[in-house]
Amino acid sequence: MIDTNKPIERAILIGIIKQGQDEREVEDFLGELSFLTETAGAEPVKSFIQKLDIPNPRTFVGSGKIEEIALFVQENNIDIAIFDDELTPSQLRNIEKALVCRILDRTNLILDIFANRARTSHARTQVELAQYQYLLPRLTGLWTHLERQRGGIGLRGPGETEIETDRRIIRDRISFLKTQLKKIDTQMSTQRKNRGKMVRVALVGYTNVGKSTIMNLLSKSDVFAENKLFATLDTTIRKVVIGNLPFLLSDTVGFIRKLPHDLVESFKSTLDEVRESDLLVHIVDISHPTFEEQIKVVDQTLKELKSFDKPQVIVFNKIDAFSYTVKDEDDLTPVLRENYSLADLEKSWMASDKHHQTVFISAKTKENVEELRKLLYEEVKKIHVKRYPFNDYLFE
Repeated sequence: MIDTNKPIERAILIGIIKQGQDEREVEDFLGELSFLTETAGAEPVKSFIQKLDIPNPRTFVGSGKIEEIALFVQENNIDIAIFDDELTPSQLRNIEKALVCRILDRTNLILDIFANRARTSHARTQVELAQYQYLLPRLTGLWTHLERQRGGIGLRGPGETEIETDRRIIRDRISFLKTQLKKIDTQMSTQRKNRGKMVRVALVGYTNVGKSTIMNLLSKSDVFAENKLFATLDTTIRKVVIGNLPFLLSDTVGFIRKLPHDLVESFKSTLDEVRESDLLVHIVDISHPTFEEQIKVVDQTLKELKSFDKPQVIVFNKIDAFSYTVKDEDDLTPVLRENYSLADLEKSWMASDKHHQTVFISAKTKENVEELRKLLYEEVKKIHVKRYPFNDYLFE
């Protein structure tokens, strides 16, 4: 939990517009970085953006921009500078010297949020391994900085005790954690096999799209749900019965743009729920201004997990937060995103996916949730009948 007695740390955000990107796209990225920063418990004060074909190898941004940022840091009591890309060890050292404040990159920020939200020993082990793997190549010059400033965002978990300054000890710890995770992976794999041949459905999607809320609706359980990024780290599995058809439903960790590779690797056993599922329910926050980009991120992550070709149902959630109105037949106002009706959405490109079934719902207001139940019943039934061809009389 975040210590509410401590003063809230003030942060600035830094990103670059690379070749082929436009300014609006990078602003959206920094908007997400701002939400990550707030989730970690800091206050985003200002964003800095610079156009560069490639990041400056010394200071990520150009020399003039780093001077501008340094002046702002000095004049506005900034505690942390957060960069939207992963920084190299030398960039971290050079930027710290220039700005004289704590420096975090996107990866370190995400790792910090995971460290703060890990509740079970399994999740804590996975996050700790990812943190050590991130820190190991960045040891030079980092530990003297940590000795000066204890605690705070980006400093939870590994990095708080002097003994961890020894590379050998950290490597030994990494080796130990990997061994522990292998044991956990084996145990969880055995648990999955012991669940029998019941159809397995996995909720997937970008972080903060409402997966846990939908899990609660479908399973009538009480899974923790919060309007923050990565509210759920541990996979939750519930038995769900729709009509006369039982199946297992799992709620998995949310995906995000530039999800750190070390996290994906260390969360292997958690993501195996996705790999071993029979049906994926891809939840999309239709109210988010860049939900199309979020769909691409999830699709790419599923491809990396070799799970993209599994049967999918796409659920466009949060239609209550999507501005739509019922239009009169005589209304000649152009149909824009802001005045789509639910009927318009159901006729849109989003509903015309040839490969996947789609449904539009609001988990918050429960609008169209029955439609989702019916769709899930039909999709699970197809898998069940294929697996148990002699039990099809159950559905007559």
